[in-house]
Amino acid sequence: MKPLYIWAGGKTKMLPKYVNNPGIPLTGYKTFVEPFFGGGAMMCWINEHNPDVTRYVMNDVKPELIGIYKAIKSDCDAFIERVDHLESAYLSIEGKENRKAFYYDIREEYTVGYQNWEPTFESATLYFMMKTCFNGIWQTTKKSKGRMATPFGLGTQTNTIYDKSLVKVWNLFLQQCDIYCGDWKECANDYLDSDSFFFMDPPYRGSFTSYGEEFPDENQIELLDFCQTADEKGNLVFLCNRDTGDDFWESQVGDLAIEYYDVTYTAGRRKKLSDGTHEAKKAQEVLLYSAEMDNQ
Repeated sequence: MKPLYIWAGGKTKMLPKYVNNPGIPLTGYKTFVEPFFGGGAMMCWINEHNPDVTRYVMNDVKPELIGIYKAIKSDCDAFIERVDHLESAYLSIEGKENRKAFYYDIREEYTVGYQNWEPTFESATLYFMMKTCFNGIWQTTKKSKGRMATPFGLGTQTNTIYDKSLVKVWNLFLQQCDIYCGDWKECANDYLDSDSFFFMDPPYRGSFTSYGEEFPDENQIELLDFCQTADEKGNLVFLCNRDTGDDFWESQVGDLAIEYYDVTYTAGRRKKLSDGTHEAKKAQEVLLYSAEMDNQ
């Protein structure tokens, strides 16, 4: 299954690094659980490479994001109809400035006038904006009161803004997926005794993103404790994050193994310069994982 890229900056670029070291497990579980779902690149990879998995579980704290998957799963035809309507109107507009005005009109309505919208209509509208906004990044501001507030993108689309066939593929895939929206613990605890592979991708320590969520160190430690418990119960776990050089992860690793990766951030967590611009930032990411994988 091809990934449905809703969010920029997902784990797609990290997957080859994980495959190389320590390797992404393909045995020892029938259930794959991703409590911080985002764009779901790892779930897509597992679905493509491990046909033995019979149940997938996704969770995200953002109702807007999860609403897209719920709509595609249960009301795909109406979802596509709404996106097609917006796509047709958008592509008929000539000139970037005119398309930009159309986008901001839709975004304003989405921000302040959505209360009477049907859920599928709302989710499809958000999906359209994610396909036409700046870099596909979901951002929020105080003014938007938690609603999506990403600026307009390049406006250069010619024939289409999205892959309709891919949405239909997701509709089929999601029939075998349990969808949660809320605290990660509710989702994760439901599958603690089910021989699962947990992929944990929480908000990073020292993050510069504008996704409107906080995940302080006490939450990171709580998540680490769960991963250690899950590992002790015979599940497999991956926990990825940003290494901030203060030995935080090393002091909490317990019986899990640890691996480091050199990365370059080009969006979201870029380095801000004195003139207000940004540049790519060298960094290091960390992966804590079930040590038994080193023996496979």
